[in-house]
Amino acid sequence: MQSKATTVEQYLAELPEDRRAAIEAVRKVILKNLDKDYEEGMSYGMIGYFVPHRVYPVGYHCDPKQPLPYAGLASQKNHMSLYLMCTYGSEEHMAWFQAAWAKTGKKLDMGKSCIRFKKAEDLALDVIAESIRKTPAKKYIGETEKMLATRAFSPKPAAKKTQAAPSSKKSK
Repeated sequence: MQSKATTVEQYLAELPEDRRAAIEAVRKVILKNLDKDYEEGMSYGMIGYFVPHRVYPVGYHCDPKQPLPYAGLASQKNHMSLYLMCTYGSEEHMAWFQAAWAKTGKKLDMGKSCIRFKKAEDLALDVIAESIRKTPAKKYIGETEKMLATRAFSPKPAAKKTQAAPSSKKSK
């Protein structure tokens, strides 16, 4: 569920106390390990971490008006989520991340880039910290551009036109 908050502080203030504490714990780890070229702000209705246009003028390839997203932190209906795009865009980083997490003995509930959790204690915060440190903005930009250059983009197929049924009228 997307928040209508316009600032991180407003977003945090809207959360129930238990979720606020968990989100703030994860946020603290992110901010402590985040490269100086990233910024924090509200993005897509959640706390976002992104490469601002001053660093990467091209912006997000899906919407160049938006800065390049790097991570997100959100309180959803049934769980909280941490989105780490550095794991999604790099098979090598994902393999490292999953192996490092497994060594902690904690269960990893993860989609392509989304780590779902109910409380901060569910997370391997040291692995998250290292993941963020391993991906400074310049490296992330390079990995993103490499992925986009090698990715086969194809436009959506055009809608199939249906052929008109043959006329039952006979021409004279």
